[in-house]
Amino acid sequence: DYPLIEELLQELGSHWSIVVDSDRACSVLGEEWQGRARGCSDVIFLAVGTGIGAGILVDGRVVRGVGDAAGAIGWLALDRPYRTEYDDCGCFEYHASGAGMAKVAREILDSTEDYNGALTKLERAAITAETVFAAYSSGDPVAARVIDDCIVFWGMAVANLVSLFNPAMIVFGGGVFESAAGLLPRIKAEARRWAQPISIDQVTIEVSQLGPDAGLYGAARLALREGT
Repeated sequence: DYPLIEELLQELGSHWSIVVDSDRACSVLGEEWQGRARGCSDVIFLAVGTGIGAGILVDGRVVRGVGDAAGAIGWLALDRPYRTEYDDCGCFEYHASGAGMAKVAREILDSTEDYNGALTKLERAAITAETVFAAYSSGDPVAARVIDDCIVFWGMAVANLVSLFNPAMIVFGGGVFESAAGLLPRIKAEARRWAQPISIDQVTIEVSQLGPDAGLYGAARLALREGT
């Protein structure tokens, strides 16, 4: 509800045309325009960073919903029973976002007495997705448990999106997938277990070509469209 456009117009002058959009919408537009999904009219950008969201392009148009909240897939219900921890961020985001990976790792450490791996050398507040990936690469069992669970959640989310939208491509992006790109074959295998069988054969699952610049390209795309 912040009046961003009004504030920018006051600073820049009313002769400017200003468009504001979500990072997830910009990211899918960027990948479709100049990235991995170039020229693809049915594509989903699955952003996994501090949170989780999806930019969804169907027939070349961004799916927005009645309140422009379509794509808030951090709230996908992928586990049960419901936990009060899901109230603020949703089930999927709690378990499989960058912040979620760190929280789950801390939960496991707090409930494990005989663990003496790499993560014990860190203060709880210093545990992040990056440190979990670093521990995983050295064979740490707690990190492996966290990432194995994330692979299941990411695969289930892909399956749900594929079964709902029948896209030609799903692109994984966001900060987490700078480290998680090598997990893509396992994510694909997990998705195949859950997805509608015809649709999963028609989709390509990739990692972002534009990386953290995907949203910038999409914002540029919006500006170019607005100016024509």
